[in-house]
Amino acid sequence: MATLGDFLLERLHGWGVRRVFGYPGDGINGIMAAFGRQQAVEFIQTRHEEMAAFMACGHAKFSGEVGVCLATSGPGAIHLLNGLYDAKLDHQPVVAIVGQQTRSALGASYQQEVDLVTLFKDVAGEYVQMASSPEQLRHLVDRALRIAISERCVTCIILPNDLQEQDAVPSPPREHGYTYSGIGAPASAPVPPEDALRQAAAILNAGRKVAILAGAGAHGAHAEVLEVAELLGAGIAKALLGKAVVPDAPPFVTGSIGIIGTSASNDMMEECDTLLMVGSSFPYAEFLPPEGQARGVQVDIDGRMLSLRYPMEANLLGDARATLRALIPLLDRKQERSWRERIEAKVAHSRSQLARKAMEPAEPINPQRVFSELSPRLPDDVILAGDSGSVAAWYALHLQLRPGMLASLSGTLATMGSAVPYALAAKLAHPDRPVIALAGDGAMQMNGINGLMSIAWHRQRWTNPTLIVLVLNNRDLNFVTWEQRGMQGQPKYEPSQQLPDFSYADYARMLGLDGLRVDDPDALGAAWERALAADKPFVLEVVVDPNIPPLPPHTVDKQREQYDEAQAKGDPEAADMQRGADTQSGS
Repeated sequence: MATLGDFLLERLHGWGVRRVFGYPGDGINGIMAAFGRQQAVEFIQTRHEEMAAFMACGHAKFSGEVGVCLATSGPGAIHLLNGLYDAKLDHQPVVAIVGQQTRSALGASYQQEVDLVTLFKDVAGEYVQMASSPEQLRHLVDRALRIAISERCVTCIILPNDLQEQDAVPSPPREHGYTYSGIGAPASAPVPPEDALRQAAAILNAGRKVAILAGAGAHGAHAEVLEVAELLGAGIAKALLGKAVVPDAPPFVTGSIGIIGTSASNDMMEECDTLLMVGSSFPYAEFLPPEGQARGVQVDIDGRMLSLRYPMEANLLGDARATLRALIPLLDRKQERSWRERIEAKVAHSRSQLARKAMEPAEPINPQRVFSELSPRLPDDVILAGDSGSVAAWYALHLQLRPGMLASLSGTLATMGSAVPYALAAKLAHPDRPVIALAGDGAMQMNGINGLMSIAWHRQRWTNPTLIVLVLNNRDLNFVTWEQRGMQGQPKYEPSQQLPDFSYADYARMLGLDGLRVDDPDALGAAWERALAADKPFVLEVVVDPNIPPLPPHTVDKQREQYDEAQAKGDPEAADMQRGADTQSGS
């Protein structure tokens, strides 16, 4: 007779789940035993439950499928939370399955007893339920998967351990109090009504200086976004999660926006008279047009996100691709192109300036050059997994993405530690594609080093061996150091900011991977080529200068007064800080 654990895996398989990321424990022994009795759903053991949740989120981002993670009761469940919040805030469909103590012990302050429904009520607020009988499991699984997929959110199923080995009930009794759920989440691409589309078109047609901001919700709509920009003579700025939405090559794509945004994006937002936001919840309103300067149109699949960052005149609730497709016939091609020409001139200036900055000398290596050397060498089908910190700045500013590439990081939670688990999840989902993780030494010391063990464990199964982990080794929690200086005018606080040195490349070789430590800027190109040609996963450790501000030149200039204040207060690296700020200055 099949157990409830067996039925859980069978039902997940029916929903298309082929891989579950997790870590074992006695609170899920019945489920782990079921894994051993079947081969349809693979269990991927991670080094920590947080990484299981990160990998589930990364799987969802890079495969378009629901991600599933599994943890035991109490401590295991708690460890999932950071990765689950990453999925929640970036609107990724992830289902968490967690164990619980025996039902008869609940409420007795039992060992590892945690009120898991309450614990998960925020991160999985759309749906979190604990099973109390075998008959429930069918609809708990079906609803958790359907809601996660339909609402692009996190859901949670809690299974007490004494239920897991009870007999499964695939079909509950046909009696009062039971329900019969089914498998399948309908595909939906809603389009706003005609009058809303016409209102939006009238605003966009009237605009003389149209700016577009594209976010993660515009994925799959790259052709439509480009066509709208061409019709309106608009420029396209990209939120961090929207970096891969449209390629960077068109001369009117201004690139990233915000504190790590380009000067072209900043100027476009300061000067535009009309703003079209597509699939973005970019949070920093100070980098959008001043209120009242621009008329606004927003497209989003989630009505809760409309008119949240800027007061919009037209709010279009719908799928980005379908909505833009319906909007395009209503748009007039602008014959007057001076605004477009102005944007293209600013983009050319911004790109030229950043290219020059990447080649400036540093001690020993300018971190920007690491990315500018990588950019033209990126494989056409590469998947990029970024981390938070200074890496995110250089990723945003210096990597020029082409059609077909995938890229993501922890966009809204902006947590450290996402790059390596994202990269491993991407490689498991796409074993034939090259994958590159972009991490700082802080994230590597937080969890990335452990993730290398999993990479070494799984590497033999990949048809394409290319998985590169870039580590920027600056012995500093660099982005926060420069936030202390540039936002608070405070000197670097060494006890919190300094990191121990560690030989990441040597450690990789110890694991049976390949690795190289680089401290010569002229060796970077050859190092990237060696890593890309390697026949096994490769750790490229680059020793970089911590005193190049991880910001675009125009932002560095704006923060000069705060840097001077930090120096006056006795920054321990005052001379090097001044040198780095001068190097990165736009003036």
